[in-house]
Amino acid sequence: MKQTFTLLFFLLLVNTVYAQQGNLKGAVTNKDGKPVQFANVAIPALKTGAVADQQGLFSIPHLAVGTYEVKVSMVGYQTIKLKKTIVAGQTTLLNVLLEEDLSKLEEVVVTGVSRATAARKNPIPIAVIGKREMNMNVNNNIIDAIIKGVPGVSAVTTGPNISKPFIRGLGYNRVLTLFDGVRQEGQQWGDEHGIEIDQYGIGRAEVVKGPASLTYGSDALAGVINMIPDIPELTSGKLQGSFLTDYHSNNGMIGSSLGLAYRQNDWKFVARATAKAAHNYHNNVDGFVYGTAFREYNLTALASVDKSWGHSQFGATLYDNTQEIPDGSRDSLTRKFTKQVKEDDDIKNRPLVPDNELRSYSINPLHQHIQHYRVYNHTKWNIGNGDINTMIGLQQSIRREYNHPEMPAQPGLYVVLNTLNYDVRYNLPAMGGVETTVGVNGMYQSNKSRNGTDFPIPDYNLFDIGAFVFAKKSFGKVDVSGGVRYDSRSIRWNDFYVGANKQNGFEKHVSVPDTAGAHLQFPYFQHQYTGVSGSLGATWNISQRILVKANIARGYRAPNITEIGSNGLDPGAHIVYLGNRTFKPEFSLQEDIGIQAWLPDLDISAELFNNNIENYIYQAKLYDDNGNPVVIVPGNATYKYQQSAARLFGAEVSVNLHPRRIAWLTMNNSIAYTQGRNRNMELIRTHGDDARYLPFIPPTHIRSELKATTQRNHGIFTKSYIRVEADIIADQPHFYGVDDTETFTPGYTLFNIGAGTGVVNKKGKTVCELFLQLDNVADVAYQANMNRLKYFEYYSASPNGRLGIYNMGRNFSAKVIVPF
Repeated sequence: MKQTFTLLFFLLLVNTVYAQQGNLKGAVTNKDGKPVQFANVAIPALKTGAVADQQGLFSIPHLAVGTYEVKVSMVGYQTIKLKKTIVAGQTTLLNVLLEEDLSKLEEVVVTGVSRATAARKNPIPIAVIGKREMNMNVNNNIIDAIIKGVPGVSAVTTGPNISKPFIRGLGYNRVLTLFDGVRQEGQQWGDEHGIEIDQYGIGRAEVVKGPASLTYGSDALAGVINMIPDIPELTSGKLQGSFLTDYHSNNGMIGSSLGLAYRQNDWKFVARATAKAAHNYHNNVDGFVYGTAFREYNLTALASVDKSWGHSQFGATLYDNTQEIPDGSRDSLTRKFTKQVKEDDDIKNRPLVPDNELRSYSINPLHQHIQHYRVYNHTKWNIGNGDINTMIGLQQSIRREYNHPEMPAQPGLYVVLNTLNYDVRYNLPAMGGVETTVGVNGMYQSNKSRNGTDFPIPDYNLFDIGAFVFAKKSFGKVDVSGGVRYDSRSIRWNDFYVGANKQNGFEKHVSVPDTAGAHLQFPYFQHQYTGVSGSLGATWNISQRILVKANIARGYRAPNITEIGSNGLDPGAHIVYLGNRTFKPEFSLQEDIGIQAWLPDLDISAELFNNNIENYIYQAKLYDDNGNPVVIVPGNATYKYQQSAARLFGAEVSVNLHPRRIAWLTMNNSIAYTQGRNRNMELIRTHGDDARYLPFIPPTHIRSELKATTQRNHGIFTKSYIRVEADIIADQPHFYGVDDTETFTPGYTLFNIGAGTGVVNKKGKTVCELFLQLDNVADVAYQANMNRLKYFEYYSASPNGRLGIYNMGRNFSAKVIVPF
């Protein structure tokens, strides 16, 4: 009897609970009455939602009684928000009509602005590339993925896994790279130093094209690339994730990545583990290029919480890359690659690399080992109608470069860079329609040499601090924003002595008082660099579909450590660098103007820029008084940094066709044009046209893509597409030719084809995504103007008439993503 009473009480309780709940269901359609498949219907207050099925239908059961905001969104449509009341014991109907998204300008961006801002209101040129677009392109690293989607962005490369981003002809420490808003610090001064970020864990990238010193300080002179980690939409209490596998035929690259995500009430947890490995890449001129294999591992963990007081996110990443160092040595007759097996050998008598080593995944003894660790926190506190945002991050970059063939365990370069990043900003309540932000940010760095034999830079300490004020206001159809910033950078190092290491016959760092017989490689230095930067711009919304943007910005960059302090061999670059302690900060004044139109069948974007730089820093080969090249380390060139004025100007134009009557067809076209002029008149008088242009200026680049995408499911296949692409690279006759630093680069055209699809089950749920791509279909032999391997050559003539190393040949890739 007691058990029966308990059961009846339980059933009554359950019935009472359910009686206090209601349901929400309905349909999502477009203006033509067609269902919008996979639209997201969310109730943010309850942290729940649903995804519309193939008929556009959705259902959200067991909702607590009350009135809630319902958010409906879908890529390609404008997001809408509306109020709905849930009634106890009843089903509330909600039929939603989604309007076509007129442009990507409705996207909210967080890079280069004081607070999250709709892109259309931002006068600064900014581009956004999403995860699916990055997945469609073949890429060995995250920078290559971004380059293919954003006109005006290029990269200096040293093999397939090392790409240093350039924006409108400026790179190295002039481009600030961020991971989730935290500036990336990993010895960016080196030619062969890539970006230490897991390419498979990025959900989107935002690219600011132009000075962003106002909000970031030094090193954002050319712009910012912010790589934002992928955090999927989650169902509470359910473990979700995805597994990715990626294969490239040319260098045998195999990549695998496992991502897991879980949400419990207000908390979200995301974790990802990635592994990549590749042997040497191949082209039809060089065969397999020795010294280009790599092996990379990544771990990422994120945890975030949303509360009534605000939001906080914690993150930790681990990056471990073993990367071979190519030197380009070959047999003079056969042009086959040779390898160094002795410390002081004759390059003409090196042994040939065996064929089995060229296709081996094993890393050769001469390589780099880069490790990067990062922990950080972002927190937002709501204070009335304003909020305070803080960021603190800790990073450690460990770089070892092994260049001693007879002592493979002895690193030539071994440096450890520790960085503390901080940022505090207060978004004031809007007053009179003016949104104002004040903030302070910067970093503290400490660089130490460990057990190395080469010391290109000293041990140093650096402290950055900058304060800014930023404001924006709308005047009818005109949105105006701007601000000003003051920066201070202090850098200091003590006397740095180098002496003989009797244990291995090389040199080592010695400290006072044990400096007998040692030489002072880096005398004591201390300096403070300051700068004022700012910007002012406006967006004129002529109509909902057409707008004009204009912006003027002053950028600031303090000289980096190698530019002022270097005095030694960088073994990875095979160059002895000499710095200049008298350098002044670089300042730029850039003007941007652009027009963007999102018409029913056509999108048009045109951006023009002009950038004048004071105290531009560049490298020049060093000569003695007799006009002979200075050789400090045999077999390695010697370069000394110089400073002069410079000017860059150019344009990017995009024309994307998406005819409404042929909804399955799109044609995307873009052209990027950049010119870089050296204003060192004395150098031009001495060397003529060889000195007229700046180094590493990308040639004119035209990209055209024709893409067909299915508009409905075909059996188990969804979102299927096929695409054909042409990459047209013009000649580059405008190069920095002093001392043959650069040479003429002929143009070339690459054709690529790709296809992809999603696979769904009977319930319409995606069970996998497949991306196929064939790049360089014709297997064209080419050398990119910004490929450093082009200049890896030891001879003045070649039997086949080809000098230097060529880029990768034909490559087929297959990428599969399985969500669960």
